[in-house]
Amino acid sequence: MSASSEKSKPKKKKKNLFKLGITSTGRPPKYKTPEKLIKKIEQYFNQLNKDESMTITGLCLYCGFESRQSFYDYEKKKEFSYTIKRSKMIIASHYENNLNGRYAAGAIFALKNFGWTDKQEIEHKFEDGVVIIGCSARNKN
Repeated sequence: MSASSEKSKPKKKKKNLFKLGITSTGRPPKYKTPEKLIKKIEQYFNQLNKDESMTITGLCLYCGFESRQSFYDYEKKKEFSYTIKRSKMIIASHYENNLNGRYAAGAIFALKNFGWTDKQEIEHKFEDGVVIIGCSARNKN
């Protein structure tokens, strides 16, 4: 085989195993200690203007996470769990405070992403003392 025929053959392209999710190796953790993450989270909350809303996505971007899921994954790490839960609670509190404002629908939507649900409980009292709570009627058809 001549040297020129070897050059004309296309080289087989290597697959990116990390992109395919096949490899167990990955990006090293963004934060090695909770203290470094706490400092960055505090910076986020302190740099907001009074007319800016604090959001999970905004916090994730400010802290340098590539996705909200990466941020949530830190909650699974024992040493970071409190920090992540506390941050989420501060942001949820912000939305709770907006429930009486002009943007209540947006706050309700955001709080549902924090696990809140719309729930209506109805209490029925009967003469014989029986109490039924949460009863609702639905047409099965």
